[in-house]
Amino acid sequence: MHFKLIIALVEDDKTDAVLDAAREKGATGATVITSARGEGLRRSKTFFGLTLETQRDVLLFLVEEHLSREILEKIANVGEFDEKPGTGIAFQVDVEDAVGVAQQVASLTGVVEEKI
Repeated sequence: MHFKLIIALVEDDKTDAVLDAAREKGATGATVITSARGEGLRRSKTFFGLTLETQRDVLLFLVEEHLSREILEKIANVGEFDEKPGTGIAFQVDVEDAVGVAQQVASLTGVVEEKI
């Protein structure tokens, strides 16, 4: 079984909705890194030296490759990435090898066989 890593940077108020949507499409879990911040095309506005920006969460999903595109698209829809600038991004990268995923492999075997 081959895996992809989906990395999503989302507004912190949308984290739970994105996690639920990814699980609905086949993700078996996620790692959440909270309180990240970043910049897009334009610098964030400041008010008396304080930056006015929302916090972001970094979500890491290790998913089976045949499920990855549907999960990625669902994350983008729920996170409203294409509707409003600065709401977040998500991308996937190939995973060459992974350990500690025996439970996920066992639960995904039937699901993936249906997709193939």
